[in-house]
Amino acid sequence: MNHVVIGGNSDIASEVIERLTNAGHQIHALVRDQEHANRLQQQGHSATIGDATKEDDIKQCIDAAKQKGEIHGILHCVGSIVIRPPHALNQDAFEEVITTNLTSAFLTLSIGGKAMLRQGQGRMVFTSSVAGSLGLVNHEAIAAAKGGIEAMVRSAAATYARRGLRINAVAPGLTDTKMASKILASDAMREAASQKIPTQRINQKQEAASAMFWLLTDAPDNLTGQVLHLDGGMANVLV
Repeated sequence: MNHVVIGGNSDIASEVIERLTNAGHQIHALVRDQEHANRLQQQGHSATIGDATKEDDIKQCIDAAKQKGEIHGILHCVGSIVIRPPHALNQDAFEEVITTNLTSAFLTLSIGGKAMLRQGQGRMVFTSSVAGSLGLVNHEAIAAAKGGIEAMVRSAAATYARRGLRINAVAPGLTDTKMASKILASDAMREAASQKIPTQRINQKQEAASAMFWLLTDAPDNLTGQVLHLDGGMANVLV
């Protein structure tokens, strides 16, 4: 099967790509630089170098993927971490968070979804965050972006349910990746973060990748419009 990964340079996306590769799937990814493109090519895949917030770059990526045949799944794995209160965040910084997270997701949905509509089938998986559904201190900007993604996923699932598209999201809690390295820079910071989670441990990137892989490949066909909370119970459990 043929899959597209938007944001193929992220730690979690790399894990998903490895799982897809091991399962015999073809992959075309949108990445930010030649280094990541070369790495994919060494694995037998292909890549478009570009920016996930640019419409033309996503179109180029989807068009390149279609040259391999029908697109069976698209993963949007683009995000950022900005933890600052509103009074310390100016408009430009806020709009950057929205553009990086929400605009890139909408462009993926619009352009990738259009390609799969012509096929009459396909799966799309988006990346949210526990901040999209749970009020967290100083998370207003990222909460607005990820909350928007979750609302978009539900609406799109309704729009395309009878046209063969299955659209879901994964909402991880704090995950041990390069992006989160500043938040997890010391043992004390890790311990403080863990204490806020019912399971008292930080997510591993392999866990998020496993959930995304499942939604792309093995999840039931009648699963759509769902947000899979992979947050150690944080959004729904009180201990």
